[in-house]
Formats: sequence, C-alpha cells, structure tokens
Amino acid sequence: MELYNSLIKDTQALFEGASAKTWEPSGREAWKDLGASELVLQKDAAYELGAQGKGSANYVLFTSNPELVSKDQVLLYGPDLGQIRGEVDFARIVLLRVGVLDEDDEVVYRTLKDIEFAKYHVYPEGYMVRMSPESYREQVRVSKAAVKKGISFKAVGANYIEEYKKNPNVLNAVVIFATLPGLDYRKMQELAKKANAVTGTLTHILEGLPTDCSVCALKDVCDEVEGMKELHFGVGDKGQKH
Repeated sequence: MELYNSLIKDTQALFEGASAKTWEPSGREAWKDLGASELVLQKDAAYELGAQGKGSANYVLFTSNPELVSKDQVLLYGPDLGQIRGEVDFARIVLLRVGVLDEDDEVVYRTLKDIEFAKYHVYPEGYMVRMSPESYREQVRVSKAAVKKGISFKAVGANYIEEYKKNPNVLNAVVIFATLPGLDYRKMQELAKKANAVTGTLTHILEGLPTDCSVCALKDVCDEVEGMKELHFGVGDKGQKH
C-alpha cells in the first residue's frame, strides 16, 4: 500500500523546522473512554480546538513502508491540552502502517474505510469531537473538568492508537496533533482532499476507466500520486501506459 507515500512525505514536510513532543504510549496510558459520545456544553468547556475562524484539518494516510511508519507514536506540535487557554488552530493527522493488501480493489477500499472509521469510535471523557468530512476539518470541545483531571494529547493519542490497532491489518500508528499557530493548515486540508480522492479511485478502477488520459476524470489524481497510473493500467487486460 504505497499510494499514499507521497502524501505522507508532503505532510511531514509541513512540519519541517517545527519542534515536536514525541511519545510512544501504551494502552495503559489512554484517557478514560466513555464508549459513547459525550455532550460538552459550552458553559462547561475550557476551550475549543479548530473552532470556526481557526485552521483545522483531519485525515488518515496509509503505507506499507516501515521507513515511513516504524512504531506507534504520538507527536504534538504546539501547546498541550493543559497549556491551552483559548481557541487555537488544530489538526489531527494519522499515519498507519498496514500489512500487504493484495485483494481486489473493492476489498482494499472497504478495508481502508473500515480502518479509517475507527476515528468515530474514540470517545475520550471530556473531549467532544465534531468532524466535517466535506471540509476535512475537526473541531474539539474540551471540558474544564477534563483539563483539571490532566487530559493530554499523549493520553488521547493512545486512545486512537489502541482503537486503530484493533484492526489486524494495522501494524503501527502515528497520531500527529498540531495546535501551533503559523502552520499551513490550508495545505493540510488540500492533502486531506487528495487522500480522499486516492481512496475513492479504488472503487472506480474496476468499473473500466477510459484509457485516454485526456478524458479521464481521475487524471489529476494519477498525475500527482505515485503508483496510481500503474494501478489504473494494471487492471484487467490494460497494458497501455500514460
């Protein structure tokens, strides 16, 4: 699964020059998970991450390359949850190393979507997540009580890693949190959109895409994503090249 490798490298480039806090948490360090979504009222909130008017991004990238994702990690660029005093920019980006997925494209697509949907099954106490798939944003309302109890990105990241690794296809997970002002959150959203397009192409390849690139709706994706052309023209009897 190397289709997302260029997007992983582009993502990592966005953080060049910025220092990160890094942890390798275990499940024992995870924050209390409520098992269901919690409503944090505005009057009970300490602040919001990625609120309207602030930068925000959320996406998941996959790879089979251990050089890109070698172990479970939580990375934080910017202040931690106990240090934030008001609304801030926010991004949560997940890099997942998966085993070799050599089934047909429809099965691979379903596998990747099942893994990605793990993000909807993480419910840290006092940490209410609202996602906007259409705009690739994520907004989080953190309760005053959770801040007082010592909630941290290390602990919340451990929750996400634990949930992703329930899927046997996931070998390692890196969860990147960003609250640092000045990062290119708009570019992160663009990468999120590209990642979504890459995943989406897997459902269309078997439908018989045109072999003339000038009329193919996926030309922009193929041009930008390493390996996509080979996947497209490797299906069935297509032996042509772009």
